[in-house]
Amino acid sequence: MATARTSYVCLACRASYKQPYDRTRQRSCPRCAEPLIHTGSAFAPPRRRDTAAWRTLTVLLNAGVGFHKSCCGGPGYRPRTLREVRERMTYAERSGEPFARALVRYNVP
Repeated sequence: MATARTSYVCLACRASYKQPYDRTRQRSCPRCAEPLIHTGSAFAPPRRRDTAAWRTLTVLLNAGVGFHKSCCGGPGYRPRTLREVRERMTYAERSGEPFARALVRYNVP
């Protein structure tokens, strides 16, 4: 029986790897040996050349936002540009809402 595979990311190398999920094991990047970040099974990596998308992804992952499937499909809304990230971060600072929750808001009031 095949095991479920999930995505891991190395932000330094801008690389994504699909590997079996194991909570107890720390994964490391085969290129630079840095620890990999677990992103979730619904993750679609940007192209390696797209620096803006990787910066956006770095902000999301450092805030604790993952790409895990929910009961009804994908992970929900995730900002794709730095402009969308800035709007949500500004809203979070003004409203006092946690950054992780503000980043996954579809609309910012």
